[in-house]
Amino acid sequence: MARTGLYKSEVKKARDYLLSQGKRPSVDALRIELGNTGSKTTIHKYLKELEEEDGGQSPKASLSDTLQDLVARLAAQLQAEADVQVAATLTQAHEAAEVAATEILQLRRDKAELETKLRDASAASKVEKDAHEQTYSLLQDLKTTKHGLELQLSTLHDRLSENEQHRQSLEEKHQHAREALEHYRTSVKEQRDQDLRRHEQQLQVLQAEIRQLRQDAIVKQDEVTRLNQEGARLVADLSHAKQAQYESSSRLRQLEPKLELASAYEQRCRALEESLEQKIAESSGLHIQIADLLQQLDAIGKQHNQSQIELAALQAQLETHKSLSAELQSLFTEHGRLPNL
Repeated sequence: MARTGLYKSEVKKARDYLLSQGKRPSVDALRIELGNTGSKTTIHKYLKELEEEDGGQSPKASLSDTLQDLVARLAAQLQAEADVQVAATLTQAHEAAEVAATEILQLRRDKAELETKLRDASAASKVEKDAHEQTYSLLQDLKTTKHGLELQLSTLHDRLSENEQHRQSLEEKHQHAREALEHYRTSVKEQRDQDLRRHEQQLQVLQAEIRQLRQDAIVKQDEVTRLNQEGARLVADLSHAKQAQYESSSRLRQLEPKLELASAYEQRCRALEESLEQKIAESSGLHIQIADLLQQLDAIGKQHNQSQIELAALQAQLETHKSLSAELQSLFTEHGRLPNL
């Protein structure tokens, strides 16, 4: 391995060694002695400077042959040791260079791996940063949404409280309405029961009177038959006819109080009809009130249907009363015709 620099002292030592060996210190010999290192120009320059320092003459050997031989052997031994050390140093240097080259290659590989990891880490860091920004943005959105939901929840709680109060108020009104309706139903039922009882009593009285009038009519029919028979005999016996007419007049005078009583019954029936019509009108008004209450309480429908049934029963009773009144009027008409017979 060539040396990188050459010193003047080394050239002087090599020159002196060649002179001690009895050799001529030429530029080529000096270069060989120096281990083929250094340029010939540099060796020639140093050699010229040494000659000028020596007064332009080359030093001559002044030592004895023994000393020169010793110096030569020492120089050879030193050169051999130096060569061994240089070879060992060169071997160590080569090994160190190979180790260094291996380490450099490994370091380059490690550097490449680290650069790759660094790029990956940078990319992962960027992705993580972007994800963090997205997560942060999402978190802000969630916070905003949460705040809005909390406001809505608070509003819903307020509305729920208001609805609860309104519901309680409606329940109270509903309870009052139920109580009022129950009271109304009780009073209507009591009034209806009273009207029905009174009507039944009046109906019983009228039926008894009608039965009595029918019995009287049968009796009168018998009398009419008998009077017809007597009328046939009037042709033969005028006196008997006058007597029969007198008796008939007497009987008519006896029937006049009954006719007046029947007329009174007729007036009572008419009053009952008017009272019944008034009850029907009142029932219609009650039906309107019930229809209003039905909008609030569905349960009133059954009561309304019951009222309709009762109204139909009352109308049927009214028709019965009208039929009885017609029968009475027919009877009165028949009795009114008796004198003409």
